[in-house]
Amino acid sequence: MGQVTIRDIAEELGVSTATVSNVIHGKTKKISEETVRRVQELLEKRQYIPNMAGILLAQNNSKIFGVVIHKHQKYEGHVLEDGFIAASLNALSEEIDNAGYFLMVKATTKWQEIPRFASMWNMAGIILIGFCEQDYQKLRDEIRVPVVIYDGTVSDGRRLVNLTIDDRDGGRQMGEHFRQLGHKQVLYLADNDIHVDHLRYLGLCEVYPEAQRWIVPMEKDRRAQFYRERLEEIRQYTAVFAASDYYAIDFIHEMSAHGLQVPKQISVAGFDNSTLSGMIQPSLTTIGQNHTKRAKLAVELLQKLYRKEDVQPEYLVPVELVVRESTAFV
Repeated sequence: MGQVTIRDIAEELGVSTATVSNVIHGKTKKISEETVRRVQELLEKRQYIPNMAGILLAQNNSKIFGVVIHKHQKYEGHVLEDGFIAASLNALSEEIDNAGYFLMVKATTKWQEIPRFASMWNMAGIILIGFCEQDYQKLRDEIRVPVVIYDGTVSDGRRLVNLTIDDRDGGRQMGEHFRQLGHKQVLYLADNDIHVDHLRYLGLCEVYPEAQRWIVPMEKDRRAQFYRERLEEIRQYTAVFAASDYYAIDFIHEMSAHGLQVPKQISVAGFDNSTLSGMIQPSLTTIGQNHTKRAKLAVELLQKLYRKEDVQPEYLVPVELVVRESTAFV
């Protein structure tokens, strides 16, 4: 079989050769998205162009959305295995695909790499996860593509849109749950006292103004030692609320190793409703978010920003309490 031609592609799809040519060269404004998709798929299948990336990079809109994740030290080299990160990527992958875009993922510790990453692949937009406000402020003046901040906030959000969950209300909901169970002494665990972790603590304090907060080490070994040194103090509390499912599950394992039973002797709850939270024993009470809804909104916002449509500077996605076995009446 000889080399496939534009005419071959056009005849097989029942479109004009001009349509096929326009898709190849990115001139698709007057062509339906469905036709563009069909032409691109057949070009790939018939190997007219071995790599459609060449076409995409030549277009004004590459149809690529990048997701950049902060490779923080607390993940200890396993950032993509984290429950929240994995669930977020799963939902974003589905919604980006549904919108007819391609997904590219990068994990880095340096915000300076983000503008280069976006430019290199001629991206239509970027979703950022886990960077701090200082990084966002610096990035704002360097980036030239639409940006949605998926986890975290920036106070001056020019060209950057905050998309977050109602962290404070999540903390409040957990506080109400503990109060209904009759708990008096409540402890909050987090690895920092800023941004989302701080908001979750403030929500808890709406119900428990005297709730104590411990800033725990990020490294697992140091965190285990931290708990061992405070076992007697931990026994004074009847409920523990951790800023993430990861820290809640880790706390349950540490307490079990020292003979403290959950929830018989102490109730424990987390935040995120990760897949693992429903699989451990006892299953974890947590604050859940709708990953699909959040991802869908992120993609819609990037598309609106690309089209230069007006959007709000911040969007807040609601959360809900998920009650399981790790919390009980006092």
